[in-house]
Amino acid sequence: MTEFCKVEIFIPESHLSLLQKVLRECDAGHIGNYDSCMSYSHVVGTWRPLSGTHPYSGEIGAVSTEDEIKAEVTCRADEVDRVIMAVKKIHPYEEPVINVLPLLRVGL
Repeated sequence: MTEFCKVEIFIPESHLSLLQKVLRECDAGHIGNYDSCMSYSHVVGTWRPLSGTHPYSGEIGAVSTEDEIKAEVTCRADEVDRVIMAVKKIHPYEEPVINVLPLLRVGL
């Protein structure tokens, strides 16, 4: 088990400020004597809602293409579940894409 992880979150840009607030409240992005450390980039996401879904954007059966933000933040491995739960509470997607990657070293 590693001590730190990187959490990648794909979210509409309209929710970026709310995401930053939630991550700060969870102390995700705390590196040394700094907090609120996060990077983000603009990406294009695609998806196709299937029958029985309630998509935030798009129509059932049609491939959607939308601009999104990919946010990346470091957090302690023992706090990952708490961070994911907090992000899911504010995330508008029915199935948010949240990836967790173990980090072998930080602050090299």
